[in-house]
Amino acid sequence: MSDVVARLQETRNAIARAARDFGREPEAVTLVAVSKTKPAEMIVPVLGAGQVDFGENYVQEAKEKWPALRERFPKARLHMIGPLQSNKARDAVALFDVIQSLDRESLAKELAREIERAGKAPELIVQVNTGAEPQKGGVLPGEADAFLELCRSRYSLTIAGLMCIPPAEDPPSPHFALLGKIAKRNGLAILSMGMSADYEAAIQLGATHVRVGSAIFGARG
Repeated sequence: MSDVVARLQETRNAIARAARDFGREPEAVTLVAVSKTKPAEMIVPVLGAGQVDFGENYVQEAKEKWPALRERFPKARLHMIGPLQSNKARDAVALFDVIQSLDRESLAKELAREIERAGKAPELIVQVNTGAEPQKGGVLPGEADAFLELCRSRYSLTIAGLMCIPPAEDPPSPHFALLGKIAKRNGLAILSMGMSADYEAAIQLGATHVRVGSAIFGARG
């Protein structure tokens, strides 16, 4: 487990270095440690090293792992970064501090209903499918402005920012630049973009949140 903490520190150092290289403050970039599929015993040392933000892909997995972890580490912030089914909106609002995968009206409607019912409002981030990949969630870039307006006007949702996952075969920077343009014209401050392989390019193009899993926890499996 000391290897995990060492890799966490290496990642933190690399993020700080990239931020300074591009004229930004290291504190302007939040590291989201992607703990999906990782057991609680692997996450505990990372929490113990002061990591606050964690990303999970599945509501059920988060329900099984995180209540006990949060009892020990109450400052932890949990991000939903995977596809979210509308029928899981209640659990998601209860569990997560940030939902990064808002991408369709049916989900916006359910989240609005649960936020009002629970009196608890997670930070909401709209996922944009910058590569228009049919197998991937996210609003198409050309529809993002209208979707943001729909979330705000029809459902009274406060949208904090945007997230994207560029196609694996594409250079990521054009996708990051596109996300930044959409965010700027819609007055959004948060840009969640960049993963283990490309977070430095994302930081160059204004990422406020980078989602790093394998560089910290090792390869999946």
